[in-house]
Amino acid sequence: MKSHLRVHYFQHIAGEGFGSCYQYLKEHNAKITATEFFALPVDRPLDIEALPTVEEVDLLIIMGGTMSVNDEANYPWLKVEKRWLRRYLAQGKPAIGLCLGGQLIANALGAAVSRNPEQELGWSSVRRIANVPNDVFLLPKEIEVLQWHSETFEIPKGAVHLAENDACRNQMYQLGQNVLGFQFHPEITPESLALFLEDDDEIAIFKGKYVQDFESLRKSPKEKFIQGNQLLNNAIQYVVEKTYQ
Repeated sequence: MKSHLRVHYFQHIAGEGFGSCYQYLKEHNAKITATEFFALPVDRPLDIEALPTVEEVDLLIIMGGTMSVNDEANYPWLKVEKRWLRRYLAQGKPAIGLCLGGQLIANALGAAVSRNPEQELGWSSVRRIANVPNDVFLLPKEIEVLQWHSETFEIPKGAVHLAENDACRNQMYQLGQNVLGFQFHPEITPESLALFLEDDDEIAIFKGKYVQDFESLRKSPKEKFIQGNQLLNNAIQYVVEKTYQ
């Protein structure tokens, strides 16, 4: 993979961090920077010029969050983030969107994000869509991943639908050769999951047959995280190599 990559990530909630791919990127001598939207004052408008220039970023990774992409009234920086995303994507640069991040990319490109019929929280299997084109990112036929969402994206215009499961039809998409959007959390680590589970107000809103018992979730063995983490590493390598080969 391209060395000395300038990686920028958008962080929407405190303490979430960069997930499992931090170590992978540091091994490739990446320079990692972040925009912490959660730390911005809500009563002060965000100037788009306060974000990095598109030219300063070689790879963008957009993390998850508890807010909705539609909640621009309470999180006014969402509108600016989407504007910046459109500028970035128009340059054909690589981007990875994780859960809220995948929704943000889709929504910035005009796709709807709305309530999913079922809430998902916990480990679940995701299936590769049958008969996807040969020139897209190759997912395993089935993979167990961590879910944490009540909304989901429509597949953006021109994108390829890559994955689904019984609870949520749209689990992953690819746009061009440089953008991958995930509805699930391949980046999750035992540490970040423990942090998510500390938010009692957030997890209390999740109910239904696709919501895992929180106590069993807290005891998830480390082996559970490996498949998703490796999938994310592969996805990063894919979009970077396809862009800069």
